[in-house]
Amino acid sequence: MQHRIFIAINLPENIKKKLAEYQLKWPDLPIRWTKKDNLHITLIFLGYLSNEELLDVCKITKRAVSQTPSFLINLNKICYGPRTGPPSSREGLASRPKKIPRMVWAEGEKSKELGRLQKDLENSLLTSSVKGIESEARPYAPHITLGRIKAWEFKNFEPEERPEVNEEINLSFEVSSIDVMESKLKRGGPEYTILELCPLKS
Repeated sequence: MQHRIFIAINLPENIKKKLAEYQLKWPDLPIRWTKKDNLHITLIFLGYLSNEELLDVCKITKRAVSQTPSFLINLNKICYGPRTGPPSSREGLASRPKKIPRMVWAEGEKSKELGRLQKDLENSLLTSSVKGIESEARPYAPHITLGRIKAWEFKNFEPEERPEVNEEINLSFEVSSIDVMESKLKRGGPEYTILELCPLKS
């Protein structure tokens, strides 16, 4: 049996609720908003795995994160994503993009703890029996997908008419565990299940 697997940080209920409230700010945006309970930060997407590979991933993840102390994540901006290159100004990606963006997301500040944890996980999985994992060359930057743009509707806007999405936010939460998640694709949207909760060092 094949399982569609990713490794993620799930969000506290108060953070999910606040982000879901921000989704209401752009009623004219042609977008498929992420359900509140599905909001998360993806660390590594693994794709389809066998039962045996999944067991290995759970063991590796638990071992890799067990020596990492808990840490804070700070979310500071909601904007169009992904960024198409290095920021050309203090605000980064233009709030009214010329190209069609793929999503609206909440960006988090880069942190040494999170970057090290993601790289440790990636390196551990690269040397395992799990196939198809690719190393990410760029430094890891956390983001939460709030919604996916409906490109065929978005392109009907003239560039200057495109809704502005450039919201400064200030949300912080403590990360005390990492989860191995399964995604089942259904007609009403993906359904996520936690298969293994992996606590950080207390």
